[in-house]
Amino acid sequence: MTALWLVTGAALVAALLAYRRARRTARKLEELTLMYWELRYQYGELRAQRASPGGAGEREAPAPGDGQTPAFVPLTSLRR
Repeated sequence: MTALWLVTGAALVAALLAYRRARRTARKLEELTLMYWELRYQYGELRAQRASPGGAGEREAPAPGDGQTPAFVPLTSLRR
C-alpha cells in the first residue's frame, strides 16, 4: 500500500515539473513571436519609407566627417 502512495506522489511531482516547464516554454514562445512581429513591422516601415518619394532612400548619404555615421543596434538591446 505504501508503494502505491510513493508512485502516486512521484507521478504528481513529475506532472508538476512538466507543467512548469510547459508554461516556461509557452512564455518563451510568446516572447519570440512578439519579437518576430515587431521586426516584421519595422522591416515594413523601412521598406515603405525607402519606397516613398522624398524618403530616406533618395537622400544623400552623410559624408564620413559629419559625425552622423549610422550605428549598429543589436536586437537584444531593443528587448529591454
